[in-house]
Amino acid sequence: MRTIRKSSEPVSLTQHRANRSEDFTPDYDNYAKKDDLRQSLCAEQRGLCCYCMRRIKPDAEHMKIEHCLSQSQYEDRQLDYSNLLGACMGGAGNPPASQHCDTRKGNRDLSFNPADPAVQIEHRLSYRPSDGSIASSDPTIDSELNTILNLNVAFLRENRKAVLDAFLATLGRRSLTREQVRKHIADWNGENGGSLREYCQVVIYWLQKKQK
Repeated sequence: MRTIRKSSEPVSLTQHRANRSEDFTPDYDNYAKKDDLRQSLCAEQRGLCCYCMRRIKPDAEHMKIEHCLSQSQYEDRQLDYSNLLGACMGGAGNPPASQHCDTRKGNRDLSFNPADPAVQIEHRLSYRPSDGSIASSDPTIDSELNTILNLNVAFLRENRKAVLDAFLATLGRRSLTREQVRKHIADWNGENGGSLREYCQVVIYWLQKKQK
């Protein structure tokens, strides 16, 4: 997980929110141009799920529009762009134990929003190289990672570990200079633009520990 830097909302969302009359109340369900929203969310998240960092694509088959604060409890935030995120399908249709991200979360709320710059969520997380597990020193966040988002489901742990193992394999037995570490971090942070690599934050976390 990493901080999402929100960009400008789609014009169609702004227009829909303003389209209020005696006969019409704009809400999320009657917002017809959700593809605009998917395009914007996927672009600002640089092609990764807001929670697990799997690849997402801006269509209904490969991506869900997540309300960080649930629609059911926060009706006034359902068209608030700062509350909207792009999530993977999260094992939709599978048993709850195999679900993750928004699919597992449902109408439950988190104590944090990965798009809140004040949270800096990547600084509150750690990854274990031996098994790819994710954790937080904050007990509330740590509980939410497991019970609400289920980010330590086996295949996510295995995928994170595989990405780090593949990166380490490219290094072989070579030790890295400070400048090489800096360049690798810039590369995995996608400083040249475009989509990010899946689970990139796992490698960045390992490199930052090396840097220290």
